[in-house]
Amino acid sequence: MILEALNFAATYPLTPRRRRHEISSSVSLWARSRRAARHWRTHEEACHQEVSAIVATLPNTRAVAVLGSGLLRDVPISLLSKEFDRVYLFDLQHLASVRIWARLNRLANLEFQTRDLSGVEQLKAKPEAEPRPLAFLTEIPKLDLVVSANLLSQIGVGIGRMAATDAKLPPQAPERLIAAHVDGLQRLSCPSLLLTDQSYEVIDKTGKVLERDDLMKGVRLPPARAEWSWTVAPYGELSPDYQAVHRVASIPINAS
Repeated sequence: MILEALNFAATYPLTPRRRRHEISSSVSLWARSRRAARHWRTHEEACHQEVSAIVATLPNTRAVAVLGSGLLRDVPISLLSKEFDRVYLFDLQHLASVRIWARLNRLANLEFQTRDLSGVEQLKAKPEAEPRPLAFLTEIPKLDLVVSANLLSQIGVGIGRMAATDAKLPPQAPERLIAAHVDGLQRLSCPSLLLTDQSYEVIDKTGKVLERDDLMKGVRLPPARAEWSWTVAPYGELSPDYQAVHRVASIPINAS
């Protein structure tokens, strides 16, 4: 709890006022990542391998954008810093602990950006129009790769919760924003890699599935190159009686 409080306090002045209410959830995720590190390791290694594989195919490595960079656990950030001239990191929140780690490791070409990548504000403003939440990427010069790092399901879940209480959101807002994210990656002139958990199961200690759901809300994704399971919440994290296991896909888009 002391480390969490220190991380919160150090992050607060670094965060725009309109985003400060989100610090607590980021700190909670950071704490869970530390507690569940052993269970997350296989997933993170698979993500790193997929990113490394697509980087190896690129003719140019000038700039890369990571969407949902968050805790910097889902991508081989040291490799990206070494291979690319500029590494643009986009998320709602980058904790002080993450920024300090980057500084201590002398990753000077990282650029932290606070940004809502969901497109929800566009959808509220013009519910009849198709949102384009990733259109800003076309403004980044010499962009050679985009990685969407386990962000897409969070958009679906988060917007689903918002839609339950916000009358300004149109019907099927989660599905529309998930589809808009995929469409945004497909519109890019450079390759991208979509890493996303597609579904989850809650499993008890006998192996019985207590709950399952499609995190993509029925939206069909392009073909996956690889898939694996990720124990997001091991036994004891949410309950001593069950664990939550997600199914993850690696989907290259516009890649050779």
